[in-house]
Amino acid sequence: MKFCPKCGTLLVQKRKLFGCPRCTYTEKGKVKIITSEKFAKKAGGGVLRENESIVMPTITIDCPKCKNEEAYFYTAQTRAGDEAETQFFQCTKCKYRWRRYT
Repeated sequence: MKFCPKCGTLLVQKRKLFGCPRCTYTEKGKVKIITSEKFAKKAGGGVLRENESIVMPTITIDCPKCKNEEAYFYTAQTRAGDEAETQFFQCTKCKYRWRRYT
């Protein structure tokens, strides 16, 4: 980007020349447009650990792998809209995942 040396306004293209919309300054040739962005890292960015990232409800159900009696669960529509939802479970002890079609 280039600015007018007289008044500081951004130069705009006027046919083949670039000129200032406020004053009478014009410039021949091409104006290079260069942009840049600076990203600052935020201090203290949080990192989730596996045991903190699970925010699902729990249910009493037997794990097929370790026989624990508690698991996280959620449901999702994996088939057609007129069919029942699929239930997904994850054991709270061994983290084994399984599903049940209802």
